[in-house]
Amino acid sequence: MLDRRTRQPSPKRIAVEEVAKVLRLYREKYFDLNVKHFVEKLHQEEDISLSYSWVKTALQNAGLVKRYAKRGPHRRKRPRRPLPGMMLHVDGSRHRWIAGLDQYQDLIVIFDDATSEVYDVQLVDEESTSTVMASLKRVVEKRGLFCSLYSDRGSHMAWTPKAGEPVHARNPTQIARALAQLGIELILAYSPQARGRCERLFGTWQGRLPQELRLRQITTIEAANEFLRQDWIAIHDASFSVKAEQSGTAFLRYPGKDLDKIFSQQHERVIDNDNTVRFEGRSLQIPQQTFRFSMARCRVLVCEHLDQTLSVHYGHHLLGRYDASGQLLQLAGSTKTVDPTDRRRLMKAQAHSDRHREERKKNQKRKKEAA
Repeated sequence: MLDRRTRQPSPKRIAVEEVAKVLRLYREKYFDLNVKHFVEKLHQEEDISLSYSWVKTALQNAGLVKRYAKRGPHRRKRPRRPLPGMMLHVDGSRHRWIAGLDQYQDLIVIFDDATSEVYDVQLVDEESTSTVMASLKRVVEKRGLFCSLYSDRGSHMAWTPKAGEPVHARNPTQIARALAQLGIELILAYSPQARGRCERLFGTWQGRLPQELRLRQITTIEAANEFLRQDWIAIHDASFSVKAEQSGTAFLRYPGKDLDKIFSQQHERVIDNDNTVRFEGRSLQIPQQTFRFSMARCRVLVCEHLDQTLSVHYGHHLLGRYDASGQLLQLAGSTKTVDPTDRRRLMKAQAHSDRHREERKKNQKRKKEAA
């Protein structure tokens, strides 16, 4: 390199050997990294402190990376929320994240709008109600309650009667119901441009994460999730998170102990005369209760939990918990026996209630016939 002003070799010239080493490293080891990611690897792992502009020009001149056309007009970004916890983003991206697997995976990410700090990340075979619920539950347990959640209009987030129309607010999904129980506002995006912050994050990760997994020889979803939670979140936050506009936090610790019930898929059922509940081909036997002799014809709530177990609730009463096959599990404190006197009292009270109900039905039928 010659300085044309002094007609002398430039003091900033790079040795030919170092140039050849940089090009060889990109060809043989870092061939699938973008330029910025490659420069970070040179600084952190190869002890080569060359600038981004120089490395990019060298790779382009060698034909190893493309020259891209000038970008379009600049658009103003939506201002960030001033405090962490005011609004979180959740989204999933389908991509071949693990190079060793000849299939696509979904990556579910929850991050803060104020700082871009990642709170949870999970690699799954397919994004679904249960996988998104599991991520949200971990965030609430670790960070606390937040104010709002920004999401797309996926079928597990909102129900849209017809494509392009507004969502059906009176028919919430399981996730929307869980958020409403916690007092968290669900904000739905109506275009990809409205989720620009999510799209940019996934664009960055698609150019970095698969390469990091390849360099670490990670070829399974289990190993990838361990790397994501132990290392990748910290790597992302160190490079891409920003400082919040204001000091403080909008997170609130959740005081309750019913997150397992809230973050479950809930379905209403009516107990049969033999004190069983039918649920998706399984028959759940309701055990004897201390507050009522028989639960027949009662309307109950069946909860399908994230660990595949089931539970049946009548108001605030937990009637039973079951494994995935529908077999009754022993409840803590359920070995207490019912006093015979109390049982007789319950039987008499229930018989009186049943007689009263039957008489009311007969009176209603007579009135209809008379009319």
